[in-house]
Amino acid sequence: MKWLFWISVAAVAYAYVGYPLVLWVQARLHSRHIAKSPITPTISIVISVHNEAARLPSKLRNLAALDYPRERCQVVVASDGSTDGTNELLAGNHSVRSAICPVNRGKAAALNAALAVATGEIVVFTDVRQEIEISAVRELVANFADSTVGCVSGELMLRSPGSDNRENGVSMYWRLEKLIRKLEAATGSVVGATGAIYAVRRSLVPVLPEGTLLDDVYIPLAVARQQYRVVFEPAARAWDDAAAAGEQEFRRKVRTLAGNYQLLQIAPWLLSSSNRLRFRFLSHKLARLAVPFLLVSIFLSSVALWGNEFYRLVVALQAIFYLLAIIGLWTQTSSCFTAVPASFCLLNAAAAAALFSFLRYRNSPMLLWKKDALSLDNSAEVLAGRDRPCLTAERVEDAAAVCAARGADRMTGEAR
Repeated sequence: MKWLFWISVAAVAYAYVGYPLVLWVQARLHSRHIAKSPITPTISIVISVHNEAARLPSKLRNLAALDYPRERCQVVVASDGSTDGTNELLAGNHSVRSAICPVNRGKAAALNAALAVATGEIVVFTDVRQEIEISAVRELVANFADSTVGCVSGELMLRSPGSDNRENGVSMYWRLEKLIRKLEAATGSVVGATGAIYAVRRSLVPVLPEGTLLDDVYIPLAVARQQYRVVFEPAARAWDDAAAAGEQEFRRKVRTLAGNYQLLQIAPWLLSSSNRLRFRFLSHKLARLAVPFLLVSIFLSSVALWGNEFYRLVVALQAIFYLLAIIGLWTQTSSCFTAVPASFCLLNAAAAAALFSFLRYRNSPMLLWKKDALSLDNSAEVLAGRDRPCLTAERVEDAAAVCAARGADRMTGEAR
């Protein structure tokens, strides 16, 4: 049991501390420069939307205000089976090129439709929800002056709704994630990009497999496979509000992490030698997926070793940590003594749920997008099984997600 305990501890430590430390040492020994320069190639800004008539006008105004030559900027919006007036809004806007998908087939299919009409040398991907800073596109594009760069990720900044302090929404985990991305870029390539804002050379963009959940990971890795760098540009920023609904954020996180499992299904080459970023992909993406199961292993093996005083202490420390997490989730306090354990446990609960969600929906990934989060108001009915004749296994998992998400309101901001 001792070997199981220590292997599990070492694996968890590597996922959160060891890998960043390896990158830091690598950056100290051999940092790779990016030859940035102000350039203005033609660009196509691509957005996929589904029933976004309410938010799309604001996004289009944001894009119109960007500090980039208007005549060299094309905006392409793909409407994925929208039924709320989005298509009519696009038809009346002659400054935007639209790709109308009559049936909702998912984001990947919509992006493929948009790319079919995109004419820019550089494709900038963004989402309808986030606000892009006016200089962000120029900052992204400047990196393409370096001929070795094929993809550039911007930075997502989070703010608390109604707050003037735009740093409020950035969690400890998100800070760690951004540090890792900066170190990866400094030593070669980043594993994935920020979906809110990233850019790719048009000639390198692959056709997305239908149903792909993480285009912002699949595309950058495909670019790296073609011997180009994927870099991080912190000056290209997009702003978003930290999710107000913890339940919604929990489900979003489950979907994102399930997307990492899906990548292995649709792109098995990620684990082969043809993936130049295989070590980083394993360390950055897959290692964290194993953490919830490693935590169970640590707890059970330490309990099994109860006869040793050291392991009794380890069990006690784990009990205290998880108790603080429960208090943090229940009370939603902002104290780091409870908020950090709560956030850590919530993230790993999502990672565990992601595996089961992937296994259930691996042949129908669209369901991971269409499956709306259960409202907290209905949780009692879900738990009691009164909304269906019987309480199925699927509803049990849904109820668990609702319960886990009750304390998530202040634990948002985790990265992919």
